[in-house]
Amino acid sequence: MIRLLTAAAAFILLALPIRAEVEIQEVTSPGGIKAWLVEEHSIPFTALEVSFKGGASLEATDKRGATNLMMALLEEGTGDLDSRAFSAAREALALETGFDASDDSVSVSARFLTENRDDAIALLRGAVIAPNFDQQAVDRVRGQVLSNLRSDDQDPGELASRRFDELAFPGHPYATSRDGTAETVNALTRDDLFTAKDAAMALDRVYVGAVGDITAEELGLLLDRLLGDLPATGAPMPDHVEFAAAGGTEVVPFDTPQSVAIFGHAGIQRDDDDFFAAFVMNRILGAGGFASRLTEEVREKRGLTYGIGTYLVAKDHGEMVLGQFASSNERIAEAIEVVQAEWARMAENGVTAKELEDAVTYLTGAYPLRFDGNGPIANILVGMQMQGLGLDYIATRNDRIRAVTQDDIARVAAELLDPEALLFVIAGQPEGL
Repeated sequence: MIRLLTAAAAFILLALPIRAEVEIQEVTSPGGIKAWLVEEHSIPFTALEVSFKGGASLEATDKRGATNLMMALLEEGTGDLDSRAFSAAREALALETGFDASDDSVSVSARFLTENRDDAIALLRGAVIAPNFDQQAVDRVRGQVLSNLRSDDQDPGELASRRFDELAFPGHPYATSRDGTAETVNALTRDDLFTAKDAAMALDRVYVGAVGDITAEELGLLLDRLLGDLPATGAPMPDHVEFAAAGGTEVVPFDTPQSVAIFGHAGIQRDDDDFFAAFVMNRILGAGGFASRLTEEVREKRGLTYGIGTYLVAKDHGEMVLGQFASSNERIAEAIEVVQAEWARMAENGVTAKELEDAVTYLTGAYPLRFDGNGPIANILVGMQMQGLGLDYIATRNDRIRAVTQDDIARVAAELLDPEALLFVIAGQPEGL
């Protein structure tokens, strides 16, 4: 049966991208749960993605890590099934599940065969509605989290990222890691995990995407069975936070021959009218791999790093332009100067016609490749809903990319990019800083 599931998934990977368009249906269950559905009946297989807004940002400071630990424990047993029995039941049903926590959401994903749908959803419902949080499992998974935290303490990239977040978002949940600290994770109790679950997994913040061999009526009934007994409301959302750090450099001492730099400043919201212009601009500046200016100037021309990248980070409650690279201790100061110079050049001069043409060609050509199977499409459907994008977004997205002009990028770059505001946090032993 597991081999059948694998074969079905492989077939869908080949079948779905050749369709002319993704036809999305809006579904409302009898109990009022909304979802987006793409029906695909050629293979008896369905992918389900369920996300809840809020995530680890809902936690109190002294409970950091509760949501992360809670989500890791959902597959550790329900009812009379302990961890091993739950895993065995899932394998017998050829059910694939995933549970994840991020700053702004928690998510549950499932992949199941049509013939096993009812039993698969019954098992998944137990994990979502009534997890055991058995103390033995709590202690074991807590130990894994603590081991990861100790490993992070020896990772210069993690050290730089932690300090950057502290400076960027002081007093906000974004300022600290969703994994928590050794102190907060050690102090978490079973009651804290149930509290975290009720805070994060509630019907007033749920978004659902489904793709595969299921009708709208079947999906509605499935959702009420799976999610209908969740709390009606969860914890209040945190306030929006402005990027607070001033420009400059800060060093986190760490004994390593190669320093890691995290850099950035205030960003742009996802629903801003200029987001697409900023998105194309960032592709040219630093997100385009070997096609980006920063890779060309910092790596190719000067050999200062193996890789550098920038990102538009539009979180639900704060936004920033973020970048990262590593360089030898004796040359990282030079690399920082080059980054600042390229930041200023983009802000002052925008992009060339050729750069814009190449970026648009890549971004529009690569977009259809994201739709490479039921699971990825279900995930995209949820992301579209959570970002407030319309049903027509898939059909119109590339047109919005093509509509970006050189003048748009020049204006947005001048407004958004500020080399003097760039904060660089460097973990290592950098010379000359």
